[in-house]
Amino acid sequence: MAETLQQLIRARADLDTVAVRYGDASWTWREHVAAARDHAAAVIAATDPARPMHVGVLMGNTPEMLTALAAAALGGYVLCGINTTRRGEAIARDVGRVDCQLLLTDPEHRHLLDGLDLPGVVVLDVGTGEWARRVSEAPALVPHREVVPDDTFMMIFTSGTSGEPKAVEVPHAMVLFAGSALVQKYGLDGSDVCYLAMPLFHSNAVYAGWSVAVGAGAAMVPAAFSASRFLPDVRRHGVTYMNYVGKPLAYILATAEQPDDHDNTLRIAFGNEAADRDIDEFGRRFGCAVWDGFGSTETAVIITRPDGCPAGSIGQGFPGVAVYDPETLTECAVARFDESGALANADEATGELVNTSGSGLFRGYYNDPGATDQRLRHGMYWSGDLAYRDAEGWIYLAGRTGDWMRVDGENLTTAPIERILLRLNVISRVAVYPVPDEYVGDQVMAALVLRDGATLTLEEFEAFLSAQRDMSPKAWPRYVWIADDLPTTATNKILKRELVARGVDPAGRVLWRRDRTRYGAVVPADH
Repeated sequence: MAETLQQLIRARADLDTVAVRYGDASWTWREHVAAARDHAAAVIAATDPARPMHVGVLMGNTPEMLTALAAAALGGYVLCGINTTRRGEAIARDVGRVDCQLLLTDPEHRHLLDGLDLPGVVVLDVGTGEWARRVSEAPALVPHREVVPDDTFMMIFTSGTSGEPKAVEVPHAMVLFAGSALVQKYGLDGSDVCYLAMPLFHSNAVYAGWSVAVGAGAAMVPAAFSASRFLPDVRRHGVTYMNYVGKPLAYILATAEQPDDHDNTLRIAFGNEAADRDIDEFGRRFGCAVWDGFGSTETAVIITRPDGCPAGSIGQGFPGVAVYDPETLTECAVARFDESGALANADEATGELVNTSGSGLFRGYYNDPGATDQRLRHGMYWSGDLAYRDAEGWIYLAGRTGDWMRVDGENLTTAPIERILLRLNVISRVAVYPVPDEYVGDQVMAALVLRDGATLTLEEFEAFLSAQRDMSPKAWPRYVWIADDLPTTATNKILKRELVARGVDPAGRVLWRRDRTRYGAVVPADH
């Protein structure tokens, strides 16, 4: 059994089944691995062995990006995923933070480097004749090193939803562990086709997409995510497995349903951060099983969703996973629910998700000891995620540590409010976040994106809230913004810090504002 990705990719070298499908073209595993060997040899020839063998990739979801991933595994060097949605100096900072000496890009993204100062970095465009020449002239591959399981395979930046992205050192063992677990759980093999539409520079695509395909010897279909192209792609390529992170299911479900949507080959959709409503609706509409779990790039807190998971819960944790009070350094009280299903002891039950046994597979943030120390305190890993846990061990997310709100003397968190608002079927996506109260503390604000063609009146919204017996009146949003879209990361996670910065008066939009009794329409002051 392979213990490293280097060994696993080598084991695929003699397979004549399809490895990559892209448009009308396809490549076997034999061809794919051969191309990756040549790519790795060209990379090693272009680098300085006396410097850290860190190779950046600023590329889209293409066959060339898949080749770069396989090549890094075979070549025994560290691949550094550069976020293609970053711009200007942010890209330069990321490249510098991970000590890249070589940066590979493609024709679509080469312009993002124009005018940037990248000292000590050689930039090569894999779509040029120069790169083709380097590959053709490279000697036979001699790996930079024969790797061991704990060696770093990749530097993957966090999403940056709550601060600047940080580079996580991802070992070979982590990627293998994630992929093999999913292959075994879903019975995947070489006959499957994996749809890779999440950005391949990010952890979800590597852990839950690429590693699954490599582990199963399945075909890979790299693509840029599009709600409208999703089903045509599934049908065209015979896709049986897909991974997702953030809100892709909601985007797809916002498109008009067709009578034959279930006529497709998709069997499994696996990912994290989908709403319960979207999980059920996606499975019904497209005739597949949807499995949603908790995940992070650091993989220090592992939670799985077994059968019987109650609505709203993200599942149960591996040994060591607990909910702690960061002030008292003690485990929080067990969550209690009242007769309506509302959390009755939020103050004492809500805390931070931790791994009490240590860092798990987390190896730290590269070149960022301060951020690493913030995560690893008192012998535990602190995730930055708020949660509560019931008497049977089911865990419920409550938001990020910055999502606490103090409303009229009561502590609230955002995730439970978002889960309730999503019961209103016309809402596609929602973000709840704190805005300053005019006197003291916070008020609740909600940004709503409606389904395509849907409408929502003040009266309908008030009637819906009034019917939610498990929603405290203090949790009713004081401000409501019906938005066309919400700011997101490249991995479809909502950037709440941008919403908070916009305040209660997002320019050009009409707000609903609630006083003590009811809502009313408010036109921003600049109109």
